[in-house]
Amino acid sequence: MDFAFDARTEELRAKLLAFMDEYVYPAEQVAHEQRARLASPWDTPQVVEDLKAEARRQGLWNLFLPDAEHGAGLTNLQYAPLAEITGRSPHLAPTATNCAAPDTGNMEVLTQFADEAQKKQWLQPLLAGEIRSAFAMTEPDVASSDATNITTHIERDGDEYVITGRKWYISGAMNPDCQIFIVMGKTDPDGEDIRRQQSMVLVPRDTPGVTVDRAMQVFGYEDHYHGGHAEVTFDHARVPVSNLIGEEGGGFAIAQARLGPGRIHHCMRLIGMAERAIELMCRRAVSRDAFGKALAQQGVVHNWIADARVTVEQLRLLVLKTAWLMDTVGNRGAHTEIQAIKIATPRAVVDIIDRAIQLHGAGGVSQDFPLAELYAGARTLMIADGPDEVHQRSLARREIKKYL
Repeated sequence: MDFAFDARTEELRAKLLAFMDEYVYPAEQVAHEQRARLASPWDTPQVVEDLKAEARRQGLWNLFLPDAEHGAGLTNLQYAPLAEITGRSPHLAPTATNCAAPDTGNMEVLTQFADEAQKKQWLQPLLAGEIRSAFAMTEPDVASSDATNITTHIERDGDEYVITGRKWYISGAMNPDCQIFIVMGKTDPDGEDIRRQQSMVLVPRDTPGVTVDRAMQVFGYEDHYHGGHAEVTFDHARVPVSNLIGEEGGGFAIAQARLGPGRIHHCMRLIGMAERAIELMCRRAVSRDAFGKALAQQGVVHNWIADARVTVEQLRLLVLKTAWLMDTVGNRGAHTEIQAIKIATPRAVVDIIDRAIQLHGAGGVSQDFPLAELYAGARTLMIADGPDEVHQRSLARREIKKYL
């Protein structure tokens, strides 16, 4: 395993770091100010559109997509350090570079499984950053950590599918630019194979019977930059049969294909969030005095900073190993490592951000520093894309199986 950055990665890192310094970090406060003046809190501030235009001009666009025809053609190992950089400003940088969830996962699904007509209608405008999208899988009335539990019905009626069900925490759905939902439901609810009961269909937002009921908060945040998280009702919403992605019964497999890269992308960005927290912690430590000396001279602060650095270096190596395995033996071959990083990274980064908040005192929980929002985002990722306990259960069973 060789994790040294190749020439292309070095070039993109340099460009991306400069883009962050020159454009993204200065835009953070501007975006907050502009959003306060918007007619709707879900509208996109102009500075975000300006960032997107500049990122595209510089070639910092669709970096996540390994398909060279549609994206940057980078491997997971090449993309990892770039995603880490964007994770330092997780509310702006991923969107600015068209590398924000849930669009990234949806574009991967469309690239791999959509037919040519679906790609032309939905993938192309997503790749261009002209529209946004949402992935509708999680439901409020069942334990969605077990995807076989979903109850949304997708029933065929002649040349149409009729979708009935209720979803929530549908990321991106509050954004007015969100034009398409990828909806997972059951086309064969009584089928013998519980992993072949589900299918995925494309449902345009303006389809009659589709209602975005309300925005869901995350630790009190509405997560505007992410496009919000919505509760959505599908009340006998009808779409053409041609809106089926792949084949009937293929929804569970498509979901697994989608979530593998999504999990590592989250972990890559989480490392960037941890690096931002360490930077803020160090800056605070050298600039504040307490009890007659700088915080940087307090022993407990030394421990926090040292432990954070050790933890980040460990996590980064595990993420890079996982990326390398995904590139060399595929997502299935990297299954154990994907689960390991999904378990280890959010919980460790939450702890690092928590220490940074503690060091900032009241400022740490305020809107004057990004730490509270970073904490909310990192803590949520202990649930998103499968709660930690599900991955622990699966990983442990795989380990035990070796000894049976």
